[in-house]
Amino acid sequence: MSEQVYVIMMSKRRFIATAAAFCVLLLIPQLVSAAERKLTIHIYPYAPAGKIVKQFTPLSHYLKDKLKREIDITISKDQNHHLLTIGSDKADIAFLGPASYVQLVRSYGKKPLLARMEVNGSPLLQGVVFISASSLLNSMTELKGRGFAFGYPDSTMSHLVPLHMLRKEGVQLEDLGQHAFLHDQQNVVLSVLMGDFDAGAVNAEIFLLNKDRGLKDIAWSPKVSEHLLVASTKLFKKTVIALKSALYDVHNDPDAENILSAIRKGMTGFVPVADTDYDSLRELIESKTRVTSTP
Repeated sequence: MSEQVYVIMMSKRRFIATAAAFCVLLLIPQLVSAAERKLTIHIYPYAPAGKIVKQFTPLSHYLKDKLKREIDITISKDQNHHLLTIGSDKADIAFLGPASYVQLVRSYGKKPLLARMEVNGSPLLQGVVFISASSLLNSMTELKGRGFAFGYPDSTMSHLVPLHMLRKEGVQLEDLGQHAFLHDQQNVVLSVLMGDFDAGAVNAEIFLLNKDRGLKDIAWSPKVSEHLLVASTKLFKKTVIALKSALYDVHNDPDAENILSAIRKGMTGFVPVADTDYDSLRELIESKTRVTSTP
């Protein structure tokens, strides 16, 4: 090999080595940025945005302290946008209702599961179909020709499950005198108390909080797995593990009562969750057709 050729080859090797080192230097800030950037927790709009932010702020502060990273709370504009955001991995962390989770998996596939809620020591959710305490009605079958108040169209316990319960008792939507979606479950309670509707459906804790105001239960739903938190498939595995660990341990935090009760009264912690925990709910709702509000 001539000296000239040798010099040229060595020059090319130095150039390649220098270029590779430069690329690595460019990549390092991006890796650091990905590891240290703030995380977002997306929540569906089950209540006014201000109320939701207030409920989840103590948890976001707790996670910030545990992970040493900023945690931003984002409220999705509606349910479809919420599922699309999670499905396209634009939400680092997301809070979902049971029925919404079933829909997410059906439409976008499975996501890393973080934890599900535990309320009063149980990770199961139950709903109640109720009437006014002064009503002469006594059963679901007597609701034919009557008015029924639902919550959100995508709500597990204020629409999809009670819809199944009505049908199981032989009461189709067209058999009702009227039905409407009142969104906030407290509105469902008030509408029955005021006589605007003969019956309604809400989560068990909402019913129990308002029972003494003049409500009477006529049916309790099957129990299904509680609300849950999922993660983006783009999160580093170590971040997912750190989030799980922090959520499972929140009940041991000195400020645990404030963190948990802010989200829901009676909440006692976050516990492990598996996709199969929602199989019974899938069987119950997946074949059901969505309905729209009627006058």
